[in-house]
Amino acid sequence: VQLQASGGGLVQAGGSLRLSCAASGRTSSSYAMGWFRQAPGKEREFVAGIDWIGGSIVYADSVKGRFTISRHNAKNTVYLQMDSLKPEDTAVYYCAASWRGTVVGSRTIEYDYWGQGTQVTVSS
Repeated sequence: VQLQASGGGLVQAGGSLRLSCAASGRTSSSYAMGWFRQAPGKEREFVAGIDWIGGSIVYADSVKGRFTISRHNAKNTVYLQMDSLKPEDTAVYYCAASWRGTVVGSRTIEYDYWGQGTQVTVSS
């Protein structure tokens, strides 16, 4: 499975961005998907995850109520809608895929494939 993340950019605090992760490869639509982020000097952290059919969704406490993960399996794409952005959301955002399609993991070790990352910068 190959993953291509896009949609990052520079936005003011309170603004919005939508990230996309396009997946390609065999049976990519049957994978659980996750978004992680990594700020400079910090470890990569879980942001949100969704199972293969969209029936199970998990968010990190820090983004609950502000971020929304969704997927469109016919397009092999997962989205992360980010609203009410804060400067502390600044990071490189990565999408990831897990062949355990019905399990939404929150640890990096639970994901098998990773995209290249897209930079999100929120100015105060």
